[in-house]
Amino acid sequence: MDQKEQFQSSVAPKPFAQTYFHGTKASLKLGDLIEVGVQSNFGDRVPAKYIYLTSTLDAAIWGAELAAGESKGRIYLVEPTGPIEDDPNLTNKKFPGNPSMSYRSKSPFKVVGELASWQGHAEEQVKAMKEGLQSFANRVWMSSRINRHISECINCSYIVFSCR
Repeated sequence: MDQKEQFQSSVAPKPFAQTYFHGTKASLKLGDLIEVGVQSNFGDRVPAKYIYLTSTLDAAIWGAELAAGESKGRIYLVEPTGPIEDDPNLTNKKFPGNPSMSYRSKSPFKVVGELASWQGHAEEQVKAMKEGLQSFANRVWMSSRINRHISECINCSYIVFSCR
């Protein structure tokens, strides 16, 4: 291969890969992979079945601010390595479609950059959002307990509720 051919092959155009945002408190480096099976940023911190990304900076900021832990929030630029799908937790809920442009995947995301500077939400907004999420989690937990008790009692032909 002569010099001209070497130069042409080294600067050959590469297809553009869509870049997304991922908000977290994890400290990652360029080239790291964000993968399923690692302790989740949210909830009970169980191993994540899916990983999440978004096309909007605002949703990534919420991800960074609401992630578990005391570390500073970080927003990474990521590229999916496999298929992504609309996040069913947000799609067609309060608004039709996927206005937050949030997605999930079982395939890793490759970290290709980090936003060095971004403006977070007001402290009162973050507090209100955390309280709302905790209230929702409590309702879901209580609902699952009631449903479990109903299932257990259906075989007994009676249902007893006790409230404290």
